[in-house]
Amino acid sequence: MRQIAKKLVEFMKKEDGPTAVEYAVMLALIVVVCIAAITTLGSNANNTFSSVAGKTAS
Repeated sequence: MRQIAKKLVEFMKKEDGPTAVEYAVMLALIVVVCIAAITTLGSNANNTFSSVAGKTAS
């Protein structure tokens, strides 16, 4: 158990740990923005196709 705690403390002291966390947070934000954009584009495309289908059926 002490070895795990020691390795954790060493990891936190290094600069690699915080940098990896920052990159993970940035990646998560990018993924959220991409999902939101794709969802919005999908809804807009669906509305457009529905509108066109409605006009051609009439």
